[in-house]
Amino acid sequence: MPVFLLSDELAFPPVELAEHDGLLAVGGDLSPERLLLAYREGIFPWFTEDTEILWWSPDPRLVLFPDELRISRSLRQTIKKGLFSITLDRAFSEVIRACAEVHSLKDGDTWITPSMIDAYTRLHQMGYAHSVEAWSGGKLVGGLYGVSLGSAFFGESMFTRVSNASKVAFVFAVKQFKKWGFRLIDCQVTTEHLKRFGARQIKRAEFLRLLKEVLKDRTRKGRWKLTVTVKEVLEKAD
Repeated sequence: MPVFLLSDELAFPPVELAEHDGLLAVGGDLSPERLLLAYREGIFPWFTEDTEILWWSPDPRLVLFPDELRISRSLRQTIKKGLFSITLDRAFSEVIRACAEVHSLKDGDTWITPSMIDAYTRLHQMGYAHSVEAWSGGKLVGGLYGVSLGSAFFGESMFTRVSNASKVAFVFAVKQFKKWGFRLIDCQVTTEHLKRFGARQIKRAEFLRLLKEVLKDRTRKGRWKLTVTVKEVLEKAD
């Protein structure tokens, strides 16, 4: 399959034409309009400073259904201890920059480039991108961020500076999404870490069918506030 070169036109080729690894197109921009269109069509950007903007739609797709969240016994004990305070949308800029820093140190490079930081900060200001923060002793020690449309959350990245901080933030986020009636969490690329939480691979065609359905639901725009309690988080946990 050819890799498509995007023009100034606000459009993407059909995702079924993506390469075997999921690469669909090159170029375009990171405007809010193009990013939101990409997510609505099951596409996301992933590139480094040394490349053009690359757009992906992998098959299979890793997703987590909120009802299928698994919490290990050890993580449940950590949550019960109350080691971390969890918030939503309190420090988006700090979270996305920490994700970039952590991945850069770990991998020697990061897809969370300055242009990506600017782009997702704009989405946050528009009420579409959100962060989840884990605090300890008044310091930000872990978190994650992503994009929300309809009753779907598209996870982008997470970081941790203290053991289990990002895991606790993730569990609280999923439980909050369930409380709000979210039906789908897009994990994008398969990792064993997320599979341990209950995420599983589905065919791209199935993902697109589900995505079409959840996009019919109202988008929860604006600044989010955590309302789920520890008791609710631990209910019906494995």
